[in-house]
Amino acid sequence: MTAGERDPGLQPERTRLAWRRTTLSCTVAALLAGKQALHGGASGAGIVALSLSALAWLGFLWVANRRVQAMGGARPRPLGSGDAVTAAACTIALAVFAAAMLF
Repeated sequence: MTAGERDPGLQPERTRLAWRRTTLSCTVAALLAGKQALHGGASGAGIVALSLSALAWLGFLWVANRRVQAMGGARPRPLGSGDAVTAAACTIALAVFAAAMLF
């Protein structure tokens, strides 16, 4: 192995699996938000919160998919600051919208 080569070992696979687990968690949260919004009748505020939750879920799904695809190479690029901010914002938004549906 030359100095320019890198043996990534299992780290990229663990990172891919972590992104997939997090995406699954966000999917479950979005589905539970949908159930909560539609439980007992769909109000206008519930539909708006559900739509925003779906949008936040799609945003996180987009970032996660980009990251999983980037982990496929021998030398994966680091997570960009824009992707990190988008993932964090989508996660926070999903939590806020879910909490708003409880009231």
